[in-house]
Amino acid sequence: MTYISQTIATPRSNPSLLQRLSQAYGLWHQRQALRRLDDAALRDIGVSRAQAEAEARRPVWDKPLY
Repeated sequence: MTYISQTIATPRSNPSLLQRLSQAYGLWHQRQALRRLDDAALRDIGVSRAQAEAEARRPVWDKPLY
């Protein structure tokens, strides 16, 4: 016998202020780490120095939509 599982999408709840601040800090921290990579590491991930600097300068509220 085969069972079929169905996933129902539930609406996302709004994150708390603490969660949003934590996410913003994490994003800022990642962008600063990208800025600190040397040119060899940036080449390894396919990012130019100019792209890394541009990403690091983006404000934390300018975040990707996951």
